[in-house]
Amino acid sequence: MACDLWLVPLVDVLCHSPDNPFAEEIATYDRALAESGLPPVPVHGYVAGLSGDVAPVAGFDYDALHLLRRAHLLQLCGLEVTPVDALGGDYEQLLEMFEPTAQQSHLVWHYDHAGAYVPIDFAAPLSNDELLEGGGPLGSGQGLLRELEAVAPFLGLDPANPPPPPEPPSRPTELEEPAAPIAYGDSPFARERHVWLGLHAAATRSLAQGSMIIFS
Repeated sequence: MACDLWLVPLVDVLCHSPDNPFAEEIATYDRALAESGLPPVPVHGYVAGLSGDVAPVAGFDYDALHLLRRAHLLQLCGLEVTPVDALGGDYEQLLEMFEPTAQQSHLVWHYDHAGAYVPIDFAAPLSNDELLEGGGPLGSGQGLLRELEAVAPFLGLDPANPPPPPEPPSRPTELEEPAAPIAYGDSPFARERHVWLGLHAAATRSLAQGSMIIFS
């Protein structure tokens, strides 16, 4: 199934509009952040080059996303990061055996069809009943970027000088729609690398622009 990543510019022209489609989500995030003693989602009065338009930044399939999460969880737990052709029971076993570790990871502990990363630095994903009833745990863009940089060497990537990211989707994809065919390359971690590049592009642009990352 296809998965899209979008950037939502946190600028007043969008966030303070009565037609803001993300108003309820941002209010939920603000409450969760306040519960943890953190500042609210930052809304900027003006950001050069940003009009408030929501734009796609990356696209990949759900299985590849979970393959990257599997690799990162193996690395976090001090286990050998090995490639696999497809998701299997070992990933579910990892999540069960190392659930406390997984719950501390912004990359792993996140819904793959909803939810967001906000440009606020906090140690572990935020979770409460209101978040779980909606988009799932709330992640930190800074935390996501740190974890992507940590797992990169195990995938044969230099986080300081990564390859160019793939092109974003040309149009929104439906939840049940197959992901677009992708030429992954010869690396045994080719699918994980593809997702890594998309997430890394989203995280770096999010922090540079003050945008929120959302899954769809």
